[in-house]
Amino acid sequence: MNSLDPRCGRGYTMVELVMVIILASILAAVALPKLDVATNIRDDIWRDGLLSGVRFAQKSAVSHRRLVCVTVADTQVSLQIASANPATSCDTDLVGPSGAGVFARSGNGGTKTTVSPTGVIYFQPDGRVTTDGAGATVASRTLTITGVASAISIVGETGYAE
Repeated sequence: MNSLDPRCGRGYTMVELVMVIILASILAAVALPKLDVATNIRDDIWRDGLLSGVRFAQKSAVSHRRLVCVTVADTQVSLQIASANPATSCDTDLVGPSGAGVFARSGNGGTKTTVSPTGVIYFQPDGRVTTDGAGATVASRTLTITGVASAISIVGETGYAE
């Protein structure tokens, strides 16, 4: 028969279509849980980057004897240091591992990061965490990330982050 003959059947049989649907559903059942695991890994990496940024800020405040300010957004953490001591505000970026002013970024755009109590985290030259640049009120902080089971706690009196 000629392939241009209108009597020649074209297309797939019902058995072929059912087999493709079955194979696609098996692949989807296996692949989709792995995508969820990849998202959780990105959230854990963001938590580790955030924790290392906070620890770096505390160590920098003590070693430089300067005020260090930590600003936490949903998907990034930025560090700044005061250019002089004493100071009540930070005016110079502390460069992160990538060479940019942002110390760490989340790989998951849907990440929600909250600081409690809210606001900038001020590390004083002695390592304490305060609610203002002047260092009047010592306060512990908690950083919570959606999708991550363990929060980051910062002890106000010592600046220790865990």
